[in-house]
Amino acid sequence: MVGIGGAAESTDMVLNIGPQHPSTHGVLRLKLVLDGERITHAEPVIGYMHRGAEKLFEARDYRQIIMLANRHDWLSAFSNELGVVLAVERMLGMEVPERAVWLRTLLAELNRVLNHLMFLGSYPLELGGITPIFYAFREREELQHVMEELSGGRMHYMFNRVGGLKEDLPAGWTGRARTAVADVRSRMDRFDDLVLGNEIFRGRTRGVGVLSPQAVHAYGVSGPIGRASGVDFDLRRDEPYLAYGELQDTLKVVTRSEGDCLARFECLLEQTHNALDLADACLDRLAELPPGPVNQRLPKVLKAPEGHTYAWTENPLGINGYYLVSKGEKTPYRLKLRSASYNNIQALTELLPGTLVADMVAILGSMFFVVGDIDK
Repeated sequence: MVGIGGAAESTDMVLNIGPQHPSTHGVLRLKLVLDGERITHAEPVIGYMHRGAEKLFEARDYRQIIMLANRHDWLSAFSNELGVVLAVERMLGMEVPERAVWLRTLLAELNRVLNHLMFLGSYPLELGGITPIFYAFREREELQHVMEELSGGRMHYMFNRVGGLKEDLPAGWTGRARTAVADVRSRMDRFDDLVLGNEIFRGRTRGVGVLSPQAVHAYGVSGPIGRASGVDFDLRRDEPYLAYGELQDTLKVVTRSEGDCLARFECLLEQTHNALDLADACLDRLAELPPGPVNQRLPKVLKAPEGHTYAWTENPLGINGYYLVSKGEKTPYRLKLRSASYNNIQALTELLPGTLVADMVAILGSMFFVVGDIDK
């Protein structure tokens, strides 16, 4: 209800923010109740992009569902694929060749850097700083070039397979990947100088949108957003998978205690630095491994045995989980997806009330979400 005339001073206004085109944050709608310029109630309205992926999983075999799974968070395609193949391999009791394990770890960290660079560039853009996104896309292009050479895809890599990876590396690829990682690392300080060193950016984000550790636990918030509120949890360290158990000396779980927009950005930036270090460590290990296969031979018709399992991974935006139920057929009976953005965005109902409309943009951007990851 919108107040008119003299009654407007004592009447709340309901304001719709969005839905916008998917190339912004995506088709997310925020229903806000305002008292003047202050938000008193916020409700995220989701579902405008819903593809029904969880039902489509039931009509595709275990090779085909990889294509569906890598699209919900389009900035983390390789990591999305990983959760599916890990779940199926666990059901089959399948061991993956060592080279495939280290290659998967390397590509997951390169994908993490690609994801984070997008938000490191787009978040300042939402607050009026246009320059960082040009640098972010330059660095992304360096890494996307080596990912494209390896997989043939720029966004949806389709490189994971049940039992390993699609194929071995092109000749000389590890050298080119190492050069790309070094080039990106050498220019990462620009985000410290341009963004963190900017007093306007700090003024818009410090102390704004504080998310308490209690809210993080209550809403199941994970990833850099949860760790920025002091919740020290990272599956790569706490329940190691792939080769992370052997990378504990390199892996650094970045946390902050403030829980505000600035802390979330700092966590994202520092985690990007660490992902580059992890990528280097994986390249070092791959150089020591003898030549060998990167996948297992599979039967023409792949069927998972009857049962159920849950596989979760530390995706760039937070915890990504797949609950797989099999009846012994070539398609899943059920495949439930637990996506990071879906849980993280719920916290807006607690973050936005009490803040100004002008701060809503800063808070929304600092949640680092992909709408396809919410609507699935």
